[in-house]
Amino acid sequence: MPNQVIDQIVDLEAHPLDDAGFRASCREALAANGVLSLTGFLKEDALAEFVADAAETAPLAYYASGTHNVYLTPRDDSLGADHVFNRQVVSSKGVIGTDQLGPQSRLHDLYHSALFQSFICDVVEQEAIYPYADPLSSINVHYAGEGKELGWHFDNSAFAITLLLQAPEAGGVFEYVKDVRDAEAGDYNFEAVEAILDGATPVTSLAITPGTLVLFRGRNAMHRVTPTIGKRDRMLVVLAYNEAPNIALSESARMTFFGRLG
Repeated sequence: MPNQVIDQIVDLEAHPLDDAGFRASCREALAANGVLSLTGFLKEDALAEFVADAAETAPLAYYASGTHNVYLTPRDDSLGADHVFNRQVVSSKGVIGTDQLGPQSRLHDLYHSALFQSFICDVVEQEAIYPYADPLSSINVHYAGEGKELGWHFDNSAFAITLLLQAPEAGGVFEYVKDVRDAEAGDYNFEAVEAILDGATPVTSLAITPGTLVLFRGRNAMHRVTPTIGKRDRMLVVLAYNEAPNIALSESARMTFFGRLG
């Protein structure tokens, strides 16, 4: 995509995505903290456009509320009902699938931008990233009205990219604890997880203002979003990529998140 198109969306003066030094500083911040937060990433006009588009499509969102463990896996009855692996937390939100954005949405332009994808690859140290093969999962808009929340969990993906469009009146705070487990080594670290769930472990809160891009490594960092307070929805865009081509979100996951397959 030509740079002049993404220049209408991203503040490239504050965030020079093609600059080697800027990329290096972002890569170092992500490696050190497990999170990269770029305040004012979106230009004001683009942010206003995205907010208006999200408000227009809000009635189409699929809302679901349910419980899950922090590992996002089924219960293991062999461990007992009281085991931390089987402890349930609540998550509730509304979601718009990629196909509901409309072809005119400039979120497509950002998501498919060669410059943006090159920047992400450099920061997360991957040769390439790929969109989802299914029509729902690549770009999503999340809506969290009053009382909605994301319970404590670990991500299955290596990294997550989000853009906050609208902050609620209060609540909706992103909290995390880094380096809780080692998923690659099969280490669940039940003791540390239990301490977090019991409120015995200090957590880090990430202050995020509208227009901020956040790149987060959540596979080994336990994290949540606290309940939204007030009548203004928290609206967030998730830009999801895969490490390999032709991967679709599973049918069961699509039914859970979107209420449909496509």
